[in-house]
Amino acid sequence: MKLLVDAQLPQALAEWLRDQGLSADHLSELGLLSASDGEIWDLALNKGYVIVTKDRDFVEWSRHRTPRARVLWVRFGNMSREVLLARMESALSELRQALAGDAAVIEIGR
Repeated sequence: MKLLVDAQLPQALAEWLRDQGLSADHLSELGLLSASDGEIWDLALNKGYVIVTKDRDFVEWSRHRTPRARVLWVRFGNMSREVLLARMESALSELRQALAGDAAVIEIGR
């Protein structure tokens, strides 16, 4: 499974996820910072990505569209990169379990 980190989250999150042994790309690393939601959705479907996002639109799409991409919905409020990564660290075990499952939408930080 591969994780696709959306533009509103820092590239450092993709780097941190890789440091944890997960496969992750940030849109900026793929040259897709200006990609539309539809383009991101199609990429996730075609390449098997789980979209990591703060954007509720992807959550709604995953709940109501077929075929559906999986979405990791990061529900932490606005915070510094350091605080975000610390919160992700504290949720890592839960995150790994959820990613191993088959839920279309995984919420973290709620």
